[in-house]
Amino acid sequence: MNTIFIPHLLKAPKRTLYWDFKQSFRDLPTLTPVRGELWVTHRGNFLEVRAKAETIVTLTCDRCLNQYNQRLMLDDSEIILLDSKANLPGIPGEEKEVNLEDMEEALSPQGHFEPESWIYEQLCLTLPVQQNCGEDCPGAGLSNDDEKEDLAAQGADIKVDARWSALADLKKQLGANGN
Repeated sequence: MNTIFIPHLLKAPKRTLYWDFKQSFRDLPTLTPVRGELWVTHRGNFLEVRAKAETIVTLTCDRCLNQYNQRLMLDDSEIILLDSKANLPGIPGEEKEVNLEDMEEALSPQGHFEPESWIYEQLCLTLPVQQNCGEDCPGAGLSNDDEKEDLAAQGADIKVDARWSALADLKKQLGANGN
């Protein structure tokens, strides 16, 4: 998808550009290309952007560190204001006061809209904040020796995650040298 020069949208049929796309994003590793549709419509003093897309990503579970696949579904729209004061260059390092009313997306009416960046940002926003492989997640395993001893005394079968074995060996060595 090419960058859109916003004044060219005024010459498009119904002031709308449409893409049916299938592509990969460099900074978003996916198992399948992102497939979807995008509409960008010029509405006078704002752009209306709508997209439907889907893909599959591989994530790492925050609890057990195993990888799992997750389907991302995007069905979103956004209003982007066209403001002649938007994107004006300022003095580097200069502080700029921003009013709460100005906390919205705005582009210059003579500027450009980057559909690929917009889709990438929307897909990133659909990624789960807490990545969990599911209800059957084994978790990180027990790491507290006291908890293990208590459970062993109760007759519980304790599984120790093999990834912790090197740390357990080091702990035993330090304990033997420190006593």
